[in-house]
Amino acid sequence: MFSYVWPIGLVVISNVVYQICAKSVPDKMDPFASLVITYLIGASASAFAFFITHRKGSFIAEIKHLNWAPVVLGIVIVGLEVGFIYAYKAGWPVSTAQVVSSSFLAVCLLLAGFFLYHEQISLTKIVGVMICLAGLYFINK
Repeated sequence: MFSYVWPIGLVVISNVVYQICAKSVPDKMDPFASLVITYLIGASASAFAFFITHRKGSFIAEIKHLNWAPVVLGIVIVGLEVGFIYAYKAGWPVSTAQVVSSSFLAVCLLLAGFFLYHEQISLTKIVGVMICLAGLYFINK
């Protein structure tokens, strides 16, 4: 059970801190300059974690498994992060920007799951999407 729950807990805690940090990027700082520093720290932390958790592993050996996904992930993470930074600079409240984007994301991922991975769209998922959309209405009221 713990192995099932802890990753989601990590995502939630990290996302809260992430949103606070994105909102706290200085207004006068260029968002891309901020991300350069962010990614230098992130790359260092990732390298450290890799070598701590894979003491006998070879990073070069891991590169042999590379496909398109990590490359595209690196590009879309920049879009994700700079999008939130610009949203906060434009005046989005930290209490709603993530909720609004996550609601739209839920709809998009429901469709992506259906078309790309042949996941089923059930009545309960459709009701969940309707609740998300209703929540958007009330959050933006």
